[in-house]
Amino acid sequence: CGVDVKTSEFAIELSHKYDFVYSAVGFHPLENAEYTDKDLERIKELASDPKCVAIGEIGLDYHYEKESRENQLILLEKQIQLANKLDLPIIFHDRESHEDTLNILKKYKPKGVLHCFSGSVEMAKEIVKLGMYIGLGGAVTFKNAVKPCEVAKYVPSDRLLIETDAPYLSPTPHRGELNRPAYVRHTCEEIARLRGQDPETLAKITMEKTREELFRSCEYIEKACGIRPKLFRAPSGSYSGELIKTASEMGFITIQWDVDSRDWKNKTAAEMVESVTKTSGGGA
Repeated sequence: CGVDVKTSEFAIELSHKYDFVYSAVGFHPLENAEYTDKDLERIKELASDPKCVAIGEIGLDYHYEKESRENQLILLEKQIQLANKLDLPIIFHDRESHEDTLNILKKYKPKGVLHCFSGSVEMAKEIVKLGMYIGLGGAVTFKNAVKPCEVAKYVPSDRLLIETDAPYLSPTPHRGELNRPAYVRHTCEEIARLRGQDPETLAKITMEKTREELFRSCEYIEKACGIRPKLFRAPSGSYSGELIKTASEMGFITIQWDVDSRDWKNKTAAEMVESVTKTSGGGA
């Protein structure tokens, strides 16, 4: 999942290196001061790649840069318009920007998911009305979590995406550690407990809906190979031997591993691959 041109190009490169990897391309809101119209044209070119299944990670972040709100909104509108034109879903980052987020989503009505949702149940209801998905991560397992747990109880199963946000937001019992995609099972188990559902049943529902309807990754594999796969790969993330083993045991996996250009400035693709390999615990 890219955050600017360089990382979006890397995401596409990685998706072509591994058959089971798919990519998303776009500008993260905190990169709002560094893009040009030429860069957005490049994002459009990358989005036409057959292994690209979404525009993201895009959105609004008022936590760090409140003074850049206008620039963020301009950049966001351009990217949502691109996603709608290409009939691609968006991966939306919303941090302390709930009102503007809801207003712009109601205006353009894109397909997609609110990644690591931090809003209220009332906001979640509005998002579901728009036909979008709610992504929940490790925060639902935290001792003092209130809103995430309330949202987890409310969201319809067919509009729920379970994610990791690795290497961040490690779920309990791994809180404070470097997050790994395999830890998504703890998040799934806690959400299932809150909802009074069987974890495997919830995993199957969220996997199939996300795979078949949101990112349509199966369509790409079926066109290329003539078969419809049983394993699901979310739009941004990294695979390792540990992850593949977990997926086989549970019959599902939903992951996200963001490529953050703020940490990887001026690194080569080879250096990025090395970083991903070390972070994911064995393989990209």
